[in-house]
Amino acid sequence: MPTPHISAESGAVAPDHLDEAFRLCASLTAEHGRTYDLAARLLPEQRRHAVHALYGFARIVDDIVDVTDVDDPAAAARGVDDAYARLHAALEGDPGALDQTGLVVRALTATITRYGIPVEYFDAFLRSMRMDIPGTAEHRVRYRDMDELREYMYGSAAVIGLKLLPVFGVDDVDAAAPYASTLGEAFQLTNFIRDVGEDLDRGRVYLPTDLWTAFGVDDDLLRAGRSHHRPDPRIRRALAHAVALTRDRYRKAEPGLDLLPPRIRPGISTAFVLYGRILDEVEHSGYQVLDRRVAVPRHARLSVALRQAASGMRIRRPKSVLDN
Repeated sequence: MPTPHISAESGAVAPDHLDEAFRLCASLTAEHGRTYDLAARLLPEQRRHAVHALYGFARIVDDIVDVTDVDDPAAAARGVDDAYARLHAALEGDPGALDQTGLVVRALTATITRYGIPVEYFDAFLRSMRMDIPGTAEHRVRYRDMDELREYMYGSAAVIGLKLLPVFGVDDVDAAAPYASTLGEAFQLTNFIRDVGEDLDRGRVYLPTDLWTAFGVDDDLLRAGRSHHRPDPRIRRALAHAVALTRDRYRKAEPGLDLLPPRIRPGISTAFVLYGRILDEVEHSGYQVLDRRVAVPRHARLSVALRQAASGMRIRRPKSVLDN
């Protein structure tokens, strides 16, 4: 992997160890975010490294919540608070220790400074992560309806899209923001549908209660489906409805792709298509998401990426005399 050359500006973070920090973020993205990694490969180098930094921070915090919370919710809450404190300290000029979190925070701080990303987006993200941890003031056991879930998704998903707009160099951020937020929600809802079984083991059911109860589904039925390795028809109908709602979010977000700079569009279009394909795989599996994690096959992911890359090359092709 080529060494990134992204320097901190305005002295917010020391330039030492930045190469190592961005390499770590790239590694985390490649290991845990296959769709993000594939889409990021189609971005210009500087912006690709910024995406890696944003993903790397989200990943280490998500791991604190998902892994530590299983045995020690208090430790998970302390971990999220520590990530918050270290980010703000780094933004004030103190990058802190050179552990994994410290390196990721270095890369993130350089990215925030370079692109002028509002820090309140990261505060909203960390607040949503605390909503997953029992014992915190923000914790939610369940979400009654989509409005409550959207409060969580603002920090966990919508702000992800908002953070990326300055990184992508979008001309009219205000016009693009609603589409970016909606696409973040679509991605997050796709994850919720795909990960119903895994989340159930952590004591979490993200899809709202009113959606499940409309089809006669409760937690006991979900747990039975996970144990028996097959979803009850009522669960299938509920998930089919969730898929339809999520596809509507993709439709509402799609016009925003045209607001992206031409060099950026192929990468985000790749993520847009591939995340939508996850919903296809859920349907093709017969909504068998309680005991397995469906995925888009590797050959299909590569095919989509290649088509989008070719589309981007056509957009950027210099005009020749033959075009007249």
